[in-house]
Amino acid sequence: MKKIFFNTIFLLVFVVSCQFNNYETVDKNKRFRDQIKTGNFVKLNEGYTYYEIKNLDSEKILVFIHGFSVPSYIWDETYYSAIDRGFGVIRLDLYGRGYSSNLNTDYTDKLFAEQVIELMKELNIKNADFLGLSNGGRVISKIAYLKPNLVKKLIYVSANSFMDHQNSRDKSVSGKEINEFIKNNYPTISKGQLLDFKYPENFKGWDKKYEDLLKYKGFARALISTRKNHINLDKENTYINNTKIPFFTIWGDSDSAVIYNDFKDKLNKIMPRRKEYFISQSGHLPNKENTTEFENLLFENILK
Repeated sequence: MKKIFFNTIFLLVFVVSCQFNNYETVDKNKRFRDQIKTGNFVKLNEGYTYYEIKNLDSEKILVFIHGFSVPSYIWDETYYSAIDRGFGVIRLDLYGRGYSSNLNTDYTDKLFAEQVIELMKELNIKNADFLGLSNGGRVISKIAYLKPNLVKKLIYVSANSFMDHQNSRDKSVSGKEINEFIKNNYPTISKGQLLDFKYPENFKGWDKKYEDLLKYKGFARALISTRKNHINLDKENTYINNTKIPFFTIWGDSDSAVIYNDFKDKLNKIMPRRKEYFISQSGHLPNKENTTEFENLLFENILK
């Protein structure tokens, strides 16, 4: 009986050990980049950026910026619809996400904005319409603040750009924090992605796709650092409201990740010039959950 008990304990420890050993094992080095057969890589000031482009000779260029942790594939439906409609399109993985470099630096809004600005310069794109999903809304606000002439329109989708944040004094990320984050979050973080949907049962396999991201070294550090570097963007958003840049906000009517009522009064105060829309039957990702209504609004109204 004792032998069976100890064998069972050993097996459980072995399974858990194997599970954690699969986390953050892959370096995004040259060998890694050579294995990626889709898209392109470019070496920018801070590291390598993965991006995809199409129809760049079009008069209308759309730049798709993803959110906090899910990389550029989160825009699949709208990205390919835009291609079919003849728009020029660019989408990229921000640093620390997807195939782009994971850096040993502070992951700030400015870092991401300058990554996009630098890529636009590399591609010789003078201006474009920017779509920022969730945390991507913070990035497009920063882009418009740093390089307003680069921006034709700003389209915020379920953006967390307008929320209040406590400024973290200590923005460093320790090895202990990383290990604890992996231990406490990685076993369930993929399943948690389904909470972005009002009807998660319609998105089977969404969590499995996310699990690939957990293999990349530095992913946990990137998430922790990004969160620590969240600051209020009132200055940037007020500046945008005082420019002539058209800007739009789009929300899922049942978003439980970014709660509109928590900041709507502030938004009304600092960005009253916006045009605002709500997509029915959708949570945090209306571009995926109610694609038809979202794209009709985007292509037949906002971008027309």
